[in-house]
Amino acid sequence: MTQFPNFSTKISNSCPANTAEDSQVSPPEPRPQSPPRKPWLIVGLGNPGKKFNGTRHNVGFMMVDAIAEAEGISINTVNFKAQIGKGFIGNVPVMLAKPQTFMNSSGESVGAIVSYYKIPLKQVLVIFDDLDLPFAKLRLLPKGGHGGHNGMRSIIDSFKGSRDFPRLRIGIGRPQGRMDTINFVLRAFNKQEREELEFTFHNGMEAVRILLLEGFDKSATYVNSTKAMEQLG
Repeated sequence: MTQFPNFSTKISNSCPANTAEDSQVSPPEPRPQSPPRKPWLIVGLGNPGKKFNGTRHNVGFMMVDAIAEAEGISINTVNFKAQIGKGFIGNVPVMLAKPQTFMNSSGESVGAIVSYYKIPLKQVLVIFDDLDLPFAKLRLLPKGGHGGHNGMRSIIDSFKGSRDFPRLRIGIGRPQGRMDTINFVLRAFNKQEREELEFTFHNGMEAVRILLLEGFDKSATYVNSTKAMEQLG
């Protein structure tokens, strides 16, 4: 084994002996450690079960699945009545969640996660379907009401009425003719619509990355801009 030279011996032979007081070197003061960063919670809304896969009301689930695949995050645990995945987007810790309570009770899951991990509401992004946006369009907002969406209504209730959390709305359009709204939101996307949604999800994933890494304003400018909307077309 290689032996390193005894530098202290060489120094003592060439330098005057130190006094006991001189030889006492105070250890450096430890640097104060900043508290660990709270994760972002990214929630996609939908209904559990195979019969709801690929339906309009589950587009929030679909967006979260797209984020998970793109970022290499496995949604592989079930806790707080939700399917959950933990990982990073860039250097930012994130939790992806798909509540399994059925849409109208989403707040039971989301409220429990936020309470347990003490996540600031400004770091809770909820992704959900919106009848009032044209199909495949996105809109990112810093806060707001439920807009008649029962999943969002449940989440706001779980936050004791607070609406101050960001949300990413994905347009599904409104039914044509006399089709019942409930039947419409539970109808599956056709092939052409799924192809259009691929562009939506791409832009949505980029918007989420910008939000976490560069801030809300830059993300909103990106996703809400005319150029971004045209790209989705």
